[in-house]
Amino acid sequence: MKPYFDTSHLAWAPHRLGAMSFAQPTAPDLAKQTDTTMAQYGTWVSYGGAARIALAIVLLAAASGVVYAGTRLRPPVRPTRPGEAARTLMLVTWGLAVTAFLVCLPIYVHHARREHPFHSAPADPITPVTATCVAVIFFIILLASRPHGWRVALASAIIGAMAAPMIFEFPFDLIVMARTYPPLPPNPALYRFVFFAPLFVIEFTTLSLLTLSPMVKLPRAAFFSFALMLVVFAAWGLSGFAYPSAPIPFTLNVLSKILAFITALSLFLPQRTLGPAGAAVAARAGDPPQVAGVRGSVPPP
Repeated sequence: MKPYFDTSHLAWAPHRLGAMSFAQPTAPDLAKQTDTTMAQYGTWVSYGGAARIALAIVLLAAASGVVYAGTRLRPPVRPTRPGEAARTLMLVTWGLAVTAFLVCLPIYVHHARREHPFHSAPADPITPVTATCVAVIFFIILLASRPHGWRVALASAIIGAMAAPMIFEFPFDLIVMARTYPPLPPNPALYRFVFFAPLFVIEFTTLSLLTLSPMVKLPRAAFFSFALMLVVFAAWGLSGFAYPSAPIPFTLNVLSKILAFITALSLFLPQRTLGPAGAAVAARAGDPPQVAGVRGSVPPP
């Protein structure tokens, strides 16, 4: 299984005690330093003022577009299975992207440590939640895929567990990538590119691996759960999209991540139709017949 890269704790954040100094700071200086440290605690700078309102509006607009697309969808859509050459290209690209990230990550971290020697990584309360969700979705897909044979079941469970975090990570990275903290001189944009460019390729290629599973279909439920995740993102953005070190951002982070996993899970669960008319629609879409909730024959992988 591909290692999951949780980008919320890989940058360096200021230490609560601040940098060492030989001069004794005055009380106002200490207060100002403490306020700055607390405001910027985490791996990205929070949104404020008009920026957080604009972020919430953009996310709500995106959620509305996803809901509209879901209402236009009739039967679940089965993605086209890639050919041998396309599968090879997808896997090679994914492998190269992971390799590039593993090469770029130490460069980023080494430079961050050198430029900010008194900054330490903040507490990471989200990774245990992510790991639990990965394990849960893996076993659910594995059990739901048993009628397809153990090879298809295992491959589908691995792909689903890999792709689910990326549904969360892609919009999340778009939101925070320009606000990572602290900036790395002499060219913060260059170091952000070094970190995020291979990460985005990993996210795209991992999601493309969903087409390799014969179980994957795109139902309305996937659109609606993803739209709901964006609505939670909008609420998080309206509160500043702060690092999840306080109860509100932590709760919104966890809720949006759970919705991302529900979105991924909806792609793998069997879709039921109602009556002969629904079975005819599913047959035209290339799905196995499922009349009145009774599962039909399983298509060959």
